Amino acid sequence: MSTLPAGGTPNEADTPAFSPDWGEDYQRLSRNPGNIGLFRDRRRAILEQQYQGFRDGMPIEDLILGHARRIDEMLKLIWAQQGLADDDRLCLVAVGGYGRGELHPASDIDLQIVIDGTTDRAVFDRISAFVTFLWDIGIEVGHSVRTIEDCTREARDDITVATNLIESRYLSGNLGLFNDFRAAIDSDRIWDSRSFYAAKLAEQQARHRRFGETGYRLEPNVKEGPGGLRDIQMIGWVTKRHYGAERIEELVSLGFLREGELHEMLEGQSFLWRVRFALHMLAGRREDRLLFDLQRQLANTFGFVDQNHNRAVEQFMQRYFRTISDLERLNELLLQHFNEAILDDPRDLQDPVRIHQRFQVRGGYLEAAHDQVFMIYPPALLEVFRLLQEHPEIQGIRASTIRLMRAHRHLIDGHFRRNPVCRALFMDILRAPRGITSQLRRMNRYGVLGNYLPAFGRIIGRMQYDLFHAYTVDEHTLNVVRNARRLALPEFAHEQPLAYRIYTELERPERLVLGALFHDIAKGRGGDHSELGAHDALHFCQQHGLSDEDAGLVAWLVRSHLLMSLTAQRKDISDPDVVLAFAREVRTRDRLDFLYLLTIADIRGTNPELWNSWKDSLLQTLYHATRNVLERGLDAAPNMDAQIRETRGEALQLLEDRGFGTGEAEALWDELDDEYFLRHSADEVAWHGQALLPLQADELPLILVRPKTSRGSTEIFVYAEDHPYLFARITSALTQLGLDIVDARIITTAGGRTLDTFLVLESGGGQTVDAGYRSDEIRQYLANELARTDGEKTPVSRQLPRRLKHFDVDTRIEFEPASGGQATRMRLRALDRPGLLSTIGHVLAEHAIDVRTARIATAGEQVEDSFLLECNDGGALSEDQQESLRAALLERI
Repeated sequence: MSTLPAGGTPNEADTPAFSPDWGEDYQRLSRNPGNIGLFRDRRRAILEQQYQGFRDGMPIEDLILGHARRIDEMLKLIWAQQGLADDDRLCLVAVGGYGRGELHPASDIDLQIVIDGTTDRAVFDRISAFVTFLWDIGIEVGHSVRTIEDCTREARDDITVATNLIESRYLSGNLGLFNDFRAAIDSDRIWDSRSFYAAKLAEQQARHRRFGETGYRLEPNVKEGPGGLRDIQMIGWVTKRHYGAERIEELVSLGFLREGELHEMLEGQSFLWRVRFALHMLAGRREDRLLFDLQRQLANTFGFVDQNHNRAVEQFMQRYFRTISDLERLNELLLQHFNEAILDDPRDLQDPVRIHQRFQVRGGYLEAAHDQVFMIYPPALLEVFRLLQEHPEIQGIRASTIRLMRAHRHLIDGHFRRNPVCRALFMDILRAPRGITSQLRRMNRYGVLGNYLPAFGRIIGRMQYDLFHAYTVDEHTLNVVRNARRLALPEFAHEQPLAYRIYTELERPERLVLGALFHDIAKGRGGDHSELGAHDALHFCQQHGLSDEDAGLVAWLVRSHLLMSLTAQRKDISDPDVVLAFAREVRTRDRLDFLYLLTIADIRGTNPELWNSWKDSLLQTLYHATRNVLERGLDAAPNMDAQIRETRGEALQLLEDRGFGTGEAEALWDELDDEYFLRHSADEVAWHGQALLPLQADELPLILVRPKTSRGSTEIFVYAEDHPYLFARITSALTQLGLDIVDARIITTAGGRTLDTFLVLESGGGQTVDAGYRSDEIRQYLANELARTDGEKTPVSRQLPRRLKHFDVDTRIEFEPASGGQATRMRLRALDRPGLLSTIGHVLAEHAIDVRTARIATAGEQVEDSFLLECNDGGALSEDQQESLRAALLERI
């Protein structure tokens, strides 16, 4: 909050020591009214002085408040030069953040010009000239011209306008008019303190919802996000409106804040001010988001350096996230105090209802029975959360009790963690039929969870500088716990029917909750976080009374939590050998069930854009295939012949149902090898056959689009004469169409034709293609591209997304034998970019190498693609061919 009372006039005592040489500039500008160049230079000089002061380590309060004073001086001079200062019909007023006396480098300067109602056209022309001049010299101004009656009406109708005007400060003009304006918007006239607080509370809740109720995002908003500067301003507005207090420090004397809490709030505000100031300085514009473009520069600006297993940018962002977490807690505590003081009926607070020997309910909130509860009985620090699970009608914990808990968190030490009562309480919380996630979130918010699980405490606020993980590690972990528990709820069974059925059959589902809680707990320590986390999980389970079998399962889940995801997305799960290898890692149906549920919860909790129907289909396919292997026995070799016979038989029946004869289908299939029937389902084989059987040679190429398939994606099928650049042209066209390719299967017939199947999703949203116009557009565009006779590469005009421009991913290419030595598997990791797959396709064509299958996996800013390759004349790639291909790809990528 500003140290200058709103509604006052600045004086020399309020001006910080930092100041450019205003005296000389003042004389120069006074002698040259209307000189845009001189005033623009003055504006630039002020900004450069601001930036240099920041680089020199000046207190941020001096910079923010000092900037407002410098602009005050300029505005008053220009106002006078435009002939407005001596007009008693006018008053120039600073409002909003500028009205508080706070001004960041690129913030808007909000002005209210109050008129008395008798103003003529000539005055409006001078006001217009004043505002135009401000824009011309580089001052971005937000202004309105209103009578007092206009101000009152607008403020009465709009809480945002009212808030803006409440923070008003006199600059120039008729002081009496200003005082009348201030009186008109007083709480006695409009927005009494109760209605004002209720409206601002609803406004904050709506704002938090816009950010998904979390400030822990890839690019958080330092001003508007939960725990950001707007939440601090909310406290100031309520303090001013209800208590008439001009400074947030007065909350201490009013009994709402302790000295330590006030210091924490002001320290948090100071840090966020510095972050916002640096954002404006580095971006060269008003920017309140911690953009990926700027995060590394910010870390450097704040003096962070890379350390072992902890990059500078991640240290800086952890400091940021922990700061907003602290501010969120203080905001919650103060708003609950305000609820009681402003909104609640005092009678509801008079007679608490005792529900436990140590706790009671007052005004709908849980409250410690006395101030010594936690000191006398430390396990009560966990007991409070168990009570909230048992009594879902309770709205939360009373502010006074939250303060007591924060004051006694130090009691959660080694002795506390070894106490059998505490261990039993913690496990009771994890085994509860409801309220697990909400109480773990509360425990994290109040600092209890990080104290009870020190390993969890180390990941609080920790982020990973990539585009894959959208949340901090602790926020992600609690999201995964929530997602796992959501699978058990009947009201969400339609989202994941298979997962719901599996969950309902689980014994001791707390093992899944523990797997979710520990799966990423070792992030940032160096080494394999899965192995380190498994050790932590095993130790915890043994300490908390789980059997050796259950402890072993939880530890295995943590160690293997990426296994199913990596297998499904990066390997060819239509290959029976791949499924068998996965099954041998899993070994039991119990492990498979738990891992499947944890994998769904993990992917859905990593990034809101990550989960889609394609990944859902992959995991279900792998689950069912693995379950079949486990039922058949791990020692039984895959029976590929039986699988081929089954696929052909089902497809034949489907074709017969559609009027095709057995002989026709068999003749078509004689052109294809067994691999075709291993890599395609019976439904796909029948779909292809239905189109191919009546096809004439002059109708090539055949292009089919099936908008939605059982694989959770759109299937594009191309049947054409084989051509070295066919794969490159198709992938280039699909990229140009804004489609993401997730899987490709290339089958060449004995007659020299190719059956290419591409599974795609719409770029960005991960949705399947709409039937109708969009499908027609894809078919037509592909047909045009394949009909081209020139040898030119189709250019990809899609731009590299902004976020990707600031990442460096080392391109890595590895080769390994595949298909019994008859082909070569190439794995490629590189920075994601439009046209990458097309570039790879062209290089392969230039080296006379065919693609049999391609599995495309994108994880944030990087792709990890897998290609099954063979020479044009068949067979695996030689070592010389591999090295030549690697060199060419590295050069082109």
